[in-house]
Amino acid sequence: MTPRIQTDPRSNLIGSGWMIAAMACFAAEDAMLKGASAVLPIWQILLLFGLGGSIIFGLVAAIRGSRLFQPDVLSRPMMIRVVFEILGRLFYVLAIALTPLSSATVILQATPLVVVAGAAVVFGETVGWRRWSAILVGMIGVIIVIQPTGQSFSALSILAVLGMLGFAGRDLASRAAPATLSTEVLGFYGFLCVIVAGLAFRVFEGAPAQPLSTVTGLHLTGAVVFGAIAYSSLMKAMRTGEVSAVTPFRYSRLLFGIGLGVAVFGEQLDQTMWIGSTLIVASGLYILWRSRRV
Repeated sequence: MTPRIQTDPRSNLIGSGWMIAAMACFAAEDAMLKGASAVLPIWQILLLFGLGGSIIFGLVAAIRGSRLFQPDVLSRPMMIRVVFEILGRLFYVLAIALTPLSSATVILQATPLVVVAGAAVVFGETVGWRRWSAILVGMIGVIIVIQPTGQSFSALSILAVLGMLGFAGRDLASRAAPATLSTEVLGFYGFLCVIVAGLAFRVFEGAPAQPLSTVTGLHLTGAVVFGAIAYSSLMKAMRTGEVSAVTPFRYSRLLFGIGLGVAVFGEQLDQTMWIGSTLIVASGLYILWRSRRV
């Protein structure tokens, strides 16, 4: 049974608070993983992060009586979701490890734009010329951020784009996933995909495992805890108040990500970063606004 969503102002306010909390925790998760990447190889980070997350969601599933192993897990949408989850997690962790956290966070904000475009192509949803124009403007914002023709361009910036595309594909596949699969089950298999990504990347990276220091262990533990809290808060936000009221606060992750990048890692922001960020966020908000009118 679908839970009833409250639409009064108080519920919208509470839902918005949950969304902001989720985005703050996601940004903290990214910062923790970036901190761990200074010591550990990428494959080891993915492996341990995925293991911690799968244990948490596996326990939640057990407490709530959700079956982790059921026929719908092997459905075609779930298989597609697994592929995109692996690609998204792998490339985005690479991006936050090898590029500035602020720029990776900005590029990630284009995910909703790609999801809207994908919904039109894959599910045949109606997307008018105004929203297509907004999607184009948002993509221009991504191009401005990565500066493919500028002197400061780094090919590593493409990692964040690939991670963003992977997450967009995962979100589209999740939409087509069987309704019998609960949030905790999806979370469990999502983190299992991170383990697979780590094991696969070990072959490519070839770096030996490193011993865990106290600081690095705290980084990874913090990433898992913040990730679990963020995921739960996000689900709480989407079930409290109207989706159209709480969704715009997804972009608060941009502020938290940039803030942590500057304060913790000493990153510098230039004019192109601000211009690109503005185009991406404005495009996303416009698409949301148009969705309420059509």
